[in-house]
Amino acid sequence: MHPAEQSPLGKSSSYNGIYTPSLLYPIPRQPIWQELGIDPQRLPFHGVDVWNSYEVSWLTPSGKPEVAAVEFVFPVTANARIVESKSFKLYLNSFNQTVFRDRADVLRTLESDLSVTAQAPVMVRLLTMPRLQQVGVGRLPGECLDDLDVTIDVYEYSPELLQRVPGDGWARETLHSHLLKSNCPVTGQPDWGSVAISYAGPALDKAALLRYLVSFRQHGDFHEQCVERIFLDLQRVLGEGCELTVYARYLRRGGLDINPWRSTHPGTPDNTRLARQ
Repeated sequence: MHPAEQSPLGKSSSYNGIYTPSLLYPIPRQPIWQELGIDPQRLPFHGVDVWNSYEVSWLTPSGKPEVAAVEFVFPVTANARIVESKSFKLYLNSFNQTVFRDRADVLRTLESDLSVTAQAPVMVRLLTMPRLQQVGVGRLPGECLDDLDVTIDVYEYSPELLQRVPGDGWARETLHSHLLKSNCPVTGQPDWGSVAISYAGPALDKAALLRYLVSFRQHGDFHEQCVERIFLDLQRVLGEGCELTVYARYLRRGGLDINPWRSTHPGTPDNTRLARQ
């Protein structure tokens, strides 16, 4: 049974407009890490999951609604948990008819509830509509793989597709693709995304990398686990001592987009909203 089977995901749910923090449903990361061969006490990467919500609203003391876009940064640590996405949406909807004193009160409530659920300090930032418009839309760095003239006939997860360029070539480059697609492991619904890969090490075969990324097309996994698979598979091919960062930007569902970042170096990625987001 998948850890999310007991969550609200894929089930009919009523929407409660009154603040209800108990709606949040945590999912431990350890069972999936065990499947991937990851020791939680010796994580092979640094990581955060950046979530953005565009459907957050509440009432002021005068009864007037306010709206904001909200950025959430979840740390990836040994004991940290994932917040199941549908429960997150239901929780945010519970703000709709709830009165908060001011934006600072909303911010404190979100940080407190999510940090308790995730068992790690979650950073939250509220963006007003003028600020969101000012930020605008960005693009992924590096070379896009999508225009390569390749034949593809594998649509089931196939890490063996990855290859180095023959010889002793070394590269430091950033590559990206907008052809990433996976499926929710509980509902089977498609998850669409873009992924950027930055590395320094033996040169990767770009056509093979694109075929590998497309092989996720029928694969069932959460966004976070897809990115961790990509990171681990690339790390195995590149070898010890490589530098590697994998950053996926997934399209939103129900007003939420999820953007996992895993790297050999500590840090936090730019929250660059893409055209499809």
